[in-house]
Amino acid sequence: METRHVGKREDTSTTRASKKSLMLVSRNQWGAVMPLRKESLQDCAELAVIHHTALWSCCGPQDHLIQLRHIQKLHMQDRGFDDIGYNFLIGHDGTVYEGRGWGVIGAHAKGHNHNSVGIAFMGNFNDEAPSSAALSSIQQLLQCGVVLGHVHPTYTLLGHRDLGDTECPGHLLYKQLQHLSHS
Repeated sequence: METRHVGKREDTSTTRASKKSLMLVSRNQWGAVMPLRKESLQDCAELAVIHHTALWSCCGPQDHLIQLRHIQKLHMQDRGFDDIGYNFLIGHDGTVYEGRGWGVIGAHAKGHNHNSVGIAFMGNFNDEAPSSAALSSIQQLLQCGVVLGHVHPTYTLLGHRDLGDTECPGHLLYKQLQHLSHS
């Protein structure tokens, strides 16, 4: 499986210490089926809504691929969505998988999909804590979204539970959201 490396934009006012590049797996690379319909956001996302898949923990790239395909099938066939609901998903190892991608309206937070990007951590974070690699990747992904103009520079980071009656993204992940910086 090939992956793209998306590096962070270097800020000349900060140190140029090497930062791990973001591992991004495209829809084509993970075997996504074509969406039934695709609708674009009218502006950049003002909200970053964090979810968990509430499914099994993945032990490696093949487990991630199985779970991604399972989620897309569940969302499209059982829930009647046009595609997988999330814009991006993050594996335990920090690999980011493209769901709907940047600038596309998701189906992840009813009433808030038209001004947000939905990002799901793969696993159940009521039972386990998110890995440092996954937490690092979410920050890199959001910074990339800001740099590319898909996420507003002053975006609000929320857990799904902040927008609806749900435990999502799990209490152990939700607790970590307050520690994520917007830099």
